[in-house]
Amino acid sequence: MANTGNLMANSFHTSPPGVVELPGLQSASGLEQLCRISVGTCGYSYTEWVDNGFYPRGTRASDMLQLYSRCFSVVELNYTWYQMARADALSRMLENAPEHLFFAAKLTRTMTHDPASNWKEQLVAYREGIAPLKERLVAILIQLPPDFDRTVAHRKYLASLLGGLEGLPLAVEFRHVSWAVDAVFAELERREISLVAVDEPELPGLFPFLDVVTNPNLFYVRFHGRNRVGWRSGNMQKKFNYDYLGEELAEVRDRHLLKMASSSNRGVIFFNNHVRARAPENARRLVLMLARQGQVSECFHG
Repeated sequence: MANTGNLMANSFHTSPPGVVELPGLQSASGLEQLCRISVGTCGYSYTEWVDNGFYPRGTRASDMLQLYSRCFSVVELNYTWYQMARADALSRMLENAPEHLFFAAKLTRTMTHDPASNWKEQLVAYREGIAPLKERLVAILIQLPPDFDRTVAHRKYLASLLGGLEGLPLAVEFRHVSWAVDAVFAELERREISLVAVDEPELPGLFPFLDVVTNPNLFYVRFHGRNRVGWRSGNMQKKFNYDYLGEELAEVRDRHLLKMASSSNRGVIFFNNHVRARAPENARRLVLMLARQGQVSECFHG
């Protein structure tokens, strides 16, 4: 990642950075509107990003958010998946966050991957913990595990989660292919919840990349990498060790992203292939590719 320093330096010329505007929805009068797309990464606090040159040598964890925001205007908070969101911690984080930076936050794993018996109380605690983000919250990401298939019990549980988070911007990421049906999309549309499009290895049983927009106010895309060998290894470093080729990103742009933008007025795209700092590098590359198509902004029941 030898050219990352130049990317970071050049990001000062774009305000807000990492934002592209593409042709979007048509207005009621027939006029074409712009879809504002923000590209970023899943998490920002990785010591290996110092080792690989994205952050300058000697960067402390407390300084990473400020440096990150020189390249991007949106970030997905990963730590809220590992531990409950806390208002005091988020308030301190916001003290170091420039005003142009927006956030998505993952729902805590004890409500998705390993539901605790007190999950209803946890939902209340999560809402309270996430409150400091206010209007800077792009979405709460409800990431469901691969074995969360579309059974009656799982449908009822998901509907309860969505009901408990009603009033907040929501996005749902399915990992099991059984959810890829029109009835699910219709229910998400009815609730104005974003279906997350996922780029990941093409393996049996996984949810496919779908450019279905269920919420015109926000489309949500996550690039996990296409490491087929490492995907089910149980090792996060192996799973997300992937560097997207330019032609792969161009194919996703032309096949999916331009279509999604035309059905939306806002979009967020996150790269989760954090190993060796490929996520920020690939994110910046996609921004430049999208900019060629538009303009860089100055920057459940189913």
